[in-house]
Amino acid sequence: MAVTLVKGQKISLEKTAGAALASVRMGLGWDVARSGGVLGRMFGGGADPIDLDASCGMFDAQGALLDLVWFRQLRSRDGSIRHTGDNLTGAGEGDDESIVVDLERVPAEVRSLVFTVNSYRGQSFGTVENAFCRLLDHRSGREIARYDLGAQGSHTAMVMSKLYRHGGEWKLHAIGEPARGRTFQEILTAIEPHL
Repeated sequence: MAVTLVKGQKISLEKTAGAALASVRMGLGWDVARSGGVLGRMFGGGADPIDLDASCGMFDAQGALLDLVWFRQLRSRDGSIRHTGDNLTGAGEGDDESIVVDLERVPAEVRSLVFTVNSYRGQSFGTVENAFCRLLDHRSGREIARYDLGAQGSHTAMVMSKLYRHGGEWKLHAIGEPARGRTFQEILTAIEPHL
């Protein structure tokens, strides 16, 4: 059974999964908040589609950004991280965007992987509901941990979570820090305190 994380919680991937993991997938899902109260929800009233973008920044021990995987670069230069593609609406069930990490191939100089989500069109997270991120064993598809983002608010971005090396193993930190910006680069100042 997957661990349901709360903001600020840290877990060991190996201990939580019960075994060493070779490859994981960070999935992000969201729905467009329905407008019009109960009747609006019953009859499909809602706002415009929301284009949220999942990104993964690769940082060294000094906090320098080494590489970035996002909708404009779907694969890290070393090939260890891969974005599965851009979802422009949030339509559909399950994960709307995913980023796959081959933990065994992440270069040794990479200390942390920070996962963020941004509203590319600048729509606030007040227009989003049921937002979550979840970590899965990529090979088996088994969910290891889930973090409900509680995303409602006036912000346009969120620092979701971080995978980081500690004591020779990978750990997961649920961050859930609201931010303002349409792209990963625009929220670097919000990421820095979590490196």
